[in-house]
Amino acid sequence: MSSGDATEQCRRFCVLSWEQVQRLDSILGETVPVHGRGNFPTLSVQPRQIVQVVRARLEERGITVRDVRLNGSAASHVLHQDTGLGYKDLDLIFGVSLSDDQAFRVVKDVVLDSLLDFLPEGVSKERISALTLKEAYVQKLVKVCNDTDRWSLISLSNNTGKNVELKFVDSLRRQFEFSVDSFQIVLDSLLLFDRCSETPMSECFHPTVLGESMYGNFEEALGHLCNKAIATRNPEEIRGGGLLKYCHLLVRGFRPTSESEMKSLQRYMCSRFFIDFPDIGEQQRKLEAYLQNHFAGMEHKRYDCLVTLYHVVNESTVCLMGHERRQTLNLISMLALRVLAEQNAIPTVTNVTCYYQPAPYVRDINFSNYYIAHVQPLVHTCSSSYPTWLPCN
Repeated sequence: MSSGDATEQCRRFCVLSWEQVQRLDSILGETVPVHGRGNFPTLSVQPRQIVQVVRARLEERGITVRDVRLNGSAASHVLHQDTGLGYKDLDLIFGVSLSDDQAFRVVKDVVLDSLLDFLPEGVSKERISALTLKEAYVQKLVKVCNDTDRWSLISLSNNTGKNVELKFVDSLRRQFEFSVDSFQIVLDSLLLFDRCSETPMSECFHPTVLGESMYGNFEEALGHLCNKAIATRNPEEIRGGGLLKYCHLLVRGFRPTSESEMKSLQRYMCSRFFIDFPDIGEQQRKLEAYLQNHFAGMEHKRYDCLVTLYHVVNESTVCLMGHERRQTLNLISMLALRVLAEQNAIPTVTNVTCYYQPAPYVRDINFSNYYIAHVQPLVHTCSSSYPTWLPCN
């Protein structure tokens, strides 16, 4: 490695301040409920506890853990509390070797077996199988194994959207979408301090904790976070879901650093969205899942996000035939109007003409015929708390 490469590598890292270490310690010590389905009881889980249990059992089964990291919005919150993003999911990354299918199975078995430790006292554990635990407490189970990516994800359920997500990564070609979500905080030194020190942490006595920006330059990425700037590298590599994350950032007050960068970025992301989700049914499922998973407790932001998505798709999509583009815009319109209906926020509207027949897929949306026929083509400015109605095509 040349001296220039070594310098660039060093710029990826930063030592956390005492205030940041305090916020990290608070997040790791916070009790997060993992809600069970049916009659299964709620588990009370501290992130630091489940990390310690899972790590110990992985190593008992012969899987070495390189390190454990906090990722995503929680890591951004640790580094800069006033991001405007807050944090929902607790993303915990275990660096492991997943050399074959057996390693993937061990990881899954270890996590499910670890959940037994968090069952309330008095619950009989003998007849609870791994399959039962998966059905009761796992919201999402993902396995990716190809030439560039080898990782798995186990997301534990939380009814308010604050899921504990355990990600086991052997290799992952791209670990971030935008610079503001590129941060990872290495937890090993703090967890070792928990186990070994009898003296509580203080400003004069606390472990050295490293943060890393997968974007590349830590200070630059932190500046984007503090100034609410949207930036990235190699936008052509961002998968289709990045378009929704981008619109979410716009709703939260983040902005691209320049007009030209914004236009280029939006075109890339729209193209990739339609590559990854070419069918209107897939688009609907993706949008509904994103709204469900990322706006729990912030339902009022769903409409704003959909309006923003509508305008981005309308302005920046260059890869579709006209009818395909209109079909997607109509879907976004219907979802936005459904959100308004769920919030009882649609005002009374009369004497509005419907300029086109709604697409057949609209019948799949649980939305009244009145709103489909009379509200869809609104072009008015709304005087309620929602600033703009979606336009008619």
